[in-house]
Amino acid sequence: MPISITRRAGLAGGLALLLAGAVPAGAETFPTKSIRFVVPFSAGSATDTLARVVGQSVSQQLGQPVVVENVPGANGQIAASQVARAAPDGYTVLITSNSTHASNQALVKKLSYDHVKDFEPITTLGTITLALVVNPAVPVATTQELIAYAKANPGKLSFGAGSTSSRLAVEMLKSQAGVDILYVPYKSNPQAVSDLLGGQISLMFADISTTLPAARAGKLKALGVSSAERSALAPNLPTMREAGIAGYELTAWFAAFAPAKTPADVVATLNKALVTAMGDKTVAAALVSAGIEPSSSTPAQLAAFVQSETKKWAEITKAAGIEPE
Repeated sequence: MPISITRRAGLAGGLALLLAGAVPAGAETFPTKSIRFVVPFSAGSATDTLARVVGQSVSQQLGQPVVVENVPGANGQIAASQVARAAPDGYTVLITSNSTHASNQALVKKLSYDHVKDFEPITTLGTITLALVVNPAVPVATTQELIAYAKANPGKLSFGAGSTSSRLAVEMLKSQAGVDILYVPYKSNPQAVSDLLGGQISLMFADISTTLPAARAGKLKALGVSSAERSALAPNLPTMREAGIAGYELTAWFAAFAPAKTPADVVATLNKALVTAMGDKTVAAALVSAGIEPSSSTPAQLAAFVQSETKKWAEITKAAGIEPE
């Protein structure tokens, strides 16, 4: 018996409902809402600048807002732990540095997260050189003079650090030059710079984007850079090697991670958006002006990089004579 048009329509509608019900919950194309970029350092830090510049590009590509949230403290442990416990759906991404995923592992006896098991690598994002700056009241003009002054005045100088890179850069200087400088911890480097400007601390190593503006304004004295070669952004500043500290080299890096068990296709979408952002000329120019050299990778390449960097930072920490706390 022929099926009426009305009945056919009803069957078709019922089939459509059945098919719709067969689609797994959450199977919509990612993303369907805003993405949160969690940064383990305060606003004004290099990591924060990176997240905001890259976030704009990712937002445009994926058609959803990217919200940057600063969660400073404990050298990134608070932010890393927060992301590790977040839902593995791609809507929470850690935009971080070697502090949380390479150097904390050597500096802290018991971390509140596992930098390998608790995360899915997405991509590397770049590297940055650190600059050594001192308060104008410190009577030195070069790194050699700083070392001589520190030797003549043991324990008189102090340094601030709001990241493991900043701390280890000075600890390496102390160890290799044989000087005594008091360590003062901060939640983030911009806070340390503020106290350095006010004279509460004597010196610090921090990313070029955080330190050089004040140095160029004459509010701080810049003595040198942490990289093996001079930085194109500050070609007048000598390296620590030029100052007579043989083999000295320390460069900070940035990368993106999602919570463990984030679906592979979601990680792939985030990777594609971030890699595209890092290859964009406008994004690259903005990052370079902030002292950041853009880079990108596959998730597998980042995983291997984290493994090698964890070993490297452990060696740096041991050489500096620092015991895990």
